[in-house]
Amino acid sequence: MTRKERWQTLLDLLVERGELEVEPAAEALGVSAATVRRDLDQLAEQQLLVRTRGGAVPHGVSYELPLRYRTSRRAAEKRRISEAVAALIVPGEVIGLTGGTTTTEVARTLAGRADLAAPAGPAAGSPALTVVTNALNIAGELVIRPQFKIVLTGGVARPQSYELTGPLAQGVLGQLTVDTAVVGVDAFDPADGAATRHEDEAAMNRLLCERARRVIIAADSSKLGVRAFARICATSAVDVLVTDTGLSDAGAEPFESAGVEVVRV
Repeated sequence: MTRKERWQTLLDLLVERGELEVEPAAEALGVSAATVRRDLDQLAEQQLLVRTRGGAVPHGVSYELPLRYRTSRRAAEKRRISEAVAALIVPGEVIGLTGGTTTTEVARTLAGRADLAAPAGPAAGSPALTVVTNALNIAGELVIRPQFKIVLTGGVARPQSYELTGPLAQGVLGQLTVDTAVVGVDAFDPADGAATRHEDEAAMNRLLCERARRVIIAADSSKLGVRAFARICATSAVDVLVTDTGLSDAGAEPFESAGVEVVRV
């Protein structure tokens, strides 16, 4: 196991358990207690956790793994979801992408689609896709694709997720319309709707949904049937939910009853 993999596992365990003790963590990773202590010290230096006498606790009151440490969680499911979402996108569309690991995978899948390798229209410079996003990492990955037109909102950057939020970002997004919004969420419940942990992120996602003709939520099954702090939109505002096969027929039924097309891959 590499250092990066150990760090990922330690941070995952910290999120799941709420605190870590050195000896159990060492046993879970199959490494020495000395290695875990050293890893925890280095993660504490990056302000990703707070060291305690016997282990570590989350940094701050509201804890969220930075995007770079969340990429490998449920990776197989996210790849399948991203491929299914990308297949729903039509060449020439204006699409909106929120930040997050699943939407980042969607962007990468779109970049690899053969039918999007050239401009969609006959006129020179006609983009294969126009991508509107408030995610710095997504814009950075797609801007090198000359067949895509990239529109990046302004705003204040959230270091955890690379997203731009606030009045500047909302001001730009409020002037645009998109064909399809692809939204990443922390929670999606049939009764309570789609939500995320942070109100500034939710505000941007909500506005994107309002500016879109079609709303697709891309979320693995661990995020379904649960609630989060800040609401994005009602379930009735969502057209399509793309998730994995971890969502049962019984779990899908309330979404479908609310008018959401559920795609399980």
